[in-house]
Amino acid sequence: MDEHITYVGLDVHKETISVALAVGGRRGEVREHGQISNTPAALTRLLSKLSQPGAVLRFCYEAGPCGYGIQRQLTAAGHDCVVVAPSLIPRKPGDRIKTDRRDAINLAKLHRAGELTPVWIPDLAHEAMRDLVRARLAAVRSLRQARQQLSGFLLRHGFHYNRPAWTQMHRRWLAGLRFEQLAHHIVLEDCMSTIEAATARRDRLTAQIETMLVDWVLAPVVHALQALRGMALVTAATVIAELGDITRFENPRQLMAYLGLVPSEHSSGGTRRQGGVTKAGNGTARRMLVEAAWSYRFPARVSREQLLRQEGLPKPIRDTAWKAQMRLCGRYRKLTRAGKPATTVTTAIARELAGFVWAIAAQVPRPTN
Repeated sequence: MDEHITYVGLDVHKETISVALAVGGRRGEVREHGQISNTPAALTRLLSKLSQPGAVLRFCYEAGPCGYGIQRQLTAAGHDCVVVAPSLIPRKPGDRIKTDRRDAINLAKLHRAGELTPVWIPDLAHEAMRDLVRARLAAVRSLRQARQQLSGFLLRHGFHYNRPAWTQMHRRWLAGLRFEQLAHHIVLEDCMSTIEAATARRDRLTAQIETMLVDWVLAPVVHALQALRGMALVTAATVIAELGDITRFENPRQLMAYLGLVPSEHSSGGTRRQGGVTKAGNGTARRMLVEAAWSYRFPARVSREQLLRQEGLPKPIRDTAWKAQMRLCGRYRKLTRAGKPATTVTTAIARELAGFVWAIAAQVPRPTN
């Protein structure tokens, strides 16, 4: 009976958790329970107070920087707990008051009404791999920023390298630069040291990803995705670490919508207006697919590197990868001839590439454990 269910809304912060209760039933009582410390011991005490014989507790809280520790503790205690997507929580347009108490009460009421959208929760091993992948992405951003800082410094002093940068020839050019002021040489050496340290950090984390991938349960999916053009090991590992088990999406369209690669729309009456892509969902995975989509501007062919990545993969997966090349390369040329901007074309290719990612992931046997 729904009347025996109590829906518990938790507004979680770093130090505190605001708690609200909504009794089951259409007209069940909704009330504030109070505030507790954000510690496992305080959460255990809350469970002992709320638990009653024959009663069912169903918890919910927003996804945020505090992670999934609360959900795991409540699930381990035998209670249902969902972590909900903050961007999909219904909001009243005229509501201009926001407090922890009101947020907790709103979560409890919406959970009782079934209006909340839960997010996918990774297990501990998957979360660890995702943290490792994100650490590498942070290292890549630091390296890019350090290189841009050096290029800006040199440009201010009249030095511009108009060939491909960060090659051996470029490094020899940097070593031969001369400044009138000693301080400028110090700045140059400091920038170079920062770039070398960032490069070493990136390479070190890349090697760790390759090492940890061996024992990861989703490693077969990562290897299978490498059959696609533009999806080397790090890109494939990043996509899977961010998305998790892709087969939880019933069809490719759901995956495209989750990645925010579908057009936005504002239609009313007989008027239909479509805009740019929604950019909802996971931005990191979307960016990886967009970067991979750039490689389809060249004619379809299987490079030596891609051929090596496809060794040992089943023929259906290789056939799907070749089908993706034939379609996406042709699609890229067709949209370009139609006069579409390069960014629009690449986004369209990334959307279709997501469909082929789903198709390949669906062909990989799912883990039995």
